[in-house]
Amino acid sequence: MAKPSIEPMQVTEWLDGEVRAHEDYLAAEEPLEIRVGGRSLAVTMRTPGHDEELGAGFLLTEGVITSRDQIAAIQKPGGTAGPGCNLVNIELQSCMFDAERLQRNFYATSSCGICGKASIEAVRARGLRPLSGGFSCDPEVLCTLPEKLRANQQVFGRTGGLHAAALFDGSGELLAVREDVGRHNAVDKVVGWALLNESVPLSTYVLMVSGRGGFEIVQKALVAGIPVVASVSAPSSLAVRLAKELNLTLVGFLRERRFVIYAGQERCLTTHIEQALVHLPAS
Repeated sequence: MAKPSIEPMQVTEWLDGEVRAHEDYLAAEEPLEIRVGGRSLAVTMRTPGHDEELGAGFLLTEGVITSRDQIAAIQKPGGTAGPGCNLVNIELQSCMFDAERLQRNFYATSSCGICGKASIEAVRARGLRPLSGGFSCDPEVLCTLPEKLRANQQVFGRTGGLHAAALFDGSGELLAVREDVGRHNAVDKVVGWALLNESVPLSTYVLMVSGRGGFEIVQKALVAGIPVVASVSAPSSLAVRLAKELNLTLVGFLRERRFVIYAGQERCLTTHIEQALVHLPAS
């Protein structure tokens, strides 16, 4: 039996002077050790489930691998519920990596993320290039995404305690959604799903996240080739700087029929901009 992503727990509730005991449901959180070729690379706190996707996505977004064919096998020695169920081992084909360099305190929490000038320089050092144009997403399509994401957050619906990431195509069709206690893990699971299905780079897709659009989310989207990232909350200043530098469209406060574009407005407002130009008075 697989480890549950939801755990029941007895709690005591105080409500307007009345006290009652009842059973509540919490999002599960446990460590996952990611190994490459049997060598420990990272430990991340995650919600059990889709661990193979999480491991594959993590290796891609952290620059260990660059393509699906570099993965020879993904193994869970303990299965989904055995003693080693919090471990995933990935065997690579011929991809060389510096384990000592990559073991840079890869311990991740649900609020993880590095910041500052060193973060931007680290991204530049990986050789990421600006995303190409050619893909656009209609504002009307964008406005439909939050409701679709929320409707598919099954664990959040019972616990209220998980982040979610979802992948949509240009018409707004939902392709994959993953939940996790860590917003970065949810993104890695979605990217890992796409990688294992040989769909990377994701140059014609939109990533929607339930939390804020932080630096680590933008970084992972860039590695996966995702041109549009939307969130229900605000991005960080560093995320906006990185999005502008590498031509990623970053949308925040996407709720009902309102959103704010912080970078790359051309992908969302091409038609509106053209219409505005047509009505400009001649000089």
